[in-house]
Amino acid sequence: MTTAQHLATIDILRTREFPSVRGRSDVGSSGPGYHLAELSTSEEFWEDDGTRRAQVEDQYAAECAALAQALSVRWGEPQVFSLWSLLIRGMEGEGIPEPWNQLSGSVVDLHLWRIEERWLALGVAQWAGELPFQLVAAVTEIDPP
Repeated sequence: MTTAQHLATIDILRTREFPSVRGRSDVGSSGPGYHLAELSTSEEFWEDDGTRRAQVEDQYAAECAALAQALSVRWGEPQVFSLWSLLIRGMEGEGIPEPWNQLSGSVVDLHLWRIEERWLALGVAQWAGELPFQLVAAVTEIDPP
């Protein structure tokens, strides 16, 4: 997908109503107060010697930076928000609300904008070294914890 297609998906999610129950959507998952979009997903790395994984990691970081730049033209410079403390707090038993809990399990840092009554978050997710990278965006009315 292209940056223009990613922007179109984000624009749709910014205006879409939130569902009353959690479930899959046409672009990822949604629940009360949030939409989480999987904008693109790489291949898996089970048979990789590390070379391809490093290339894909760089590619996804560049795609995220390009999309963040396009979003910055619209809404100004983002906050860069580390999710490390949320991950630790969740592991210690604190209830972290969605989509922040899901994001903290796979994304290190987010680009974060406040647009009217909603937050827009953008980052690169990866659950484990062999699993694919994902360019993800979240639209939520739930403040970061």
